[in-house]
Amino acid sequence: MPKTINPRSIAPSASRYAHGIVHSARARRLVISGQVGIGLDGKPMDGLRAQFEQAWDNIEAILAEAGMAITDLIRINVYTTVPGSAGLHRSIRDRRLGGHLTTATYIEVAGLAHPDYLVEIEAEAVCEEPDLPFLELDQDIPGVDIPGGNL
Repeated sequence: MPKTINPRSIAPSASRYAHGIVHSARARRLVISGQVGIGLDGKPMDGLRAQFEQAWDNIEAILAEAGMAITDLIRINVYTTVPGSAGLHRSIRDRRLGGHLTTATYIEVAGLAHPDYLVEIEAEAVCEEPDLPFLELDQDIPGVDIPGGNL
């Protein structure tokens, strides 16, 4: 399980995030492209709060499709075109994460890919449980003898 790093020798985080997260190199890693607040119909949701919620819905759907959960998230990058929306972002993030800590970056930008997009959230997740379907592949590798079969 990933371990949060919050050294006492530096200032504490400004809200509910970790300064760092360590995970083993033997993990499944999911890198999630920036998710914007558009619905299945491709239209932007109405308002910043709705776009934040939809972006989080999209992230949860991607996690589920990858066999992961919100607790597998280790990094979140948030970009918004609405100045002063850090408080709204933090309240939605904290509720959606349910106490789980990730590393986090919040950036206010001049624009995103479309003028109607108000927020974009990138994320990264790791699951330190083995990827069983991958590990169970029985592939013979010439010259390599692995007890229980060759991978």
